[in-house]
Amino acid sequence: MKRLPIPDDVTGEEIDADVRQELLSLPKGLAEDVSRNLVMVARLIDEDPEGAYNYSRVALRLASRVAAVREAAGFAAYANQKYSEALAEFRAARRMTGNVDLWPVMADCERGLGRPEKALDMAGAPEVHKLDKAGQVEMRLVAAGARRDMDQLDAAIVTLQSPELASHSVQPWTARLRYAYADALLAAGREDEAREWFAKAVESDKDGSTDASDRLAELDGVEFVDALGEDEPEHGTTEAGTVREPEAPRADAGDVADAAEATTAASEVTDKDVTDDADVTDADAADADITDEDAVTDGHDGHDGPEHDGPEGAGEDEGTRG
Repeated sequence: MKRLPIPDDVTGEEIDADVRQELLSLPKGLAEDVSRNLVMVARLIDEDPEGAYNYSRVALRLASRVAAVREAAGFAAYANQKYSEALAEFRAARRMTGNVDLWPVMADCERGLGRPEKALDMAGAPEVHKLDKAGQVEMRLVAAGARRDMDQLDAAIVTLQSPELASHSVQPWTARLRYAYADALLAAGREDEAREWFAKAVESDKDGSTDASDRLAELDGVEFVDALGEDEPEHGTTEAGTVREPEAPRADAGDVADAAEATTAASEVTDKDVTDDADVTDADAADADITDEDAVTDGHDGHDGPEHDGPEGAGEDEGTRG
């Protein structure tokens, strides 16, 4: 088996204690080898997804019967938009543990495969009620993204309306939830409301997990101008900086990472703006269970993935694609 180089400072002790516990079922030398590869997956998954994927494949060949390894392989595949492969790995990990934490990211893989209806079915499944609050918010983000995939903008807006959106407390998911709501409002042509919610997203985005400040500046007519390069002629014209397209919210399943200092105040949500609780799916959406298969029919891998986060135990993600 071909091994990949691992820096000497990577000991394998960096991984989460729960993952180390899982690896106790392996011989000591093998467990250390697997853990070091998992650490490399976590180190590279944001900056070098392809590299992280390669390390995850090594870990998978070494210990495919360890749930944490299957989960890490799933997140690495997900980061590379290999949604069919990611879904198979997540299903395997869930089957081994019985845990529902991966449900939102599995639904987001269905979106990536061009099956938003399937993602909505999963949003209405009993498993959602077993998720913690963070998982339920992630599921709501995925469901709203599925609605937008189907050009159902009004339904996407209603899906995001919830007590979590209206809450004044800032949680790890708050910035992304507000951002998704603002983006849906803007897509629906409700620019004034969108500006208000982008401002609220900026207020709660403590670690710059979204580009809400750029979107807000764009709405306010602020242009970012690139300086001329040294080799460009003095008479050359500058270009406005590019504001990147919003990404669909990614499911924050397993271990996935959290949500610029407060810069803008925004008005409170009125009862008219946000309903007390909006169902994630339509009343006529049928509950559907995902079958536990290790392989699924491949859709397309060109789906724009959400910003992702690291595999559980190997260092943290929501999330969910956008």
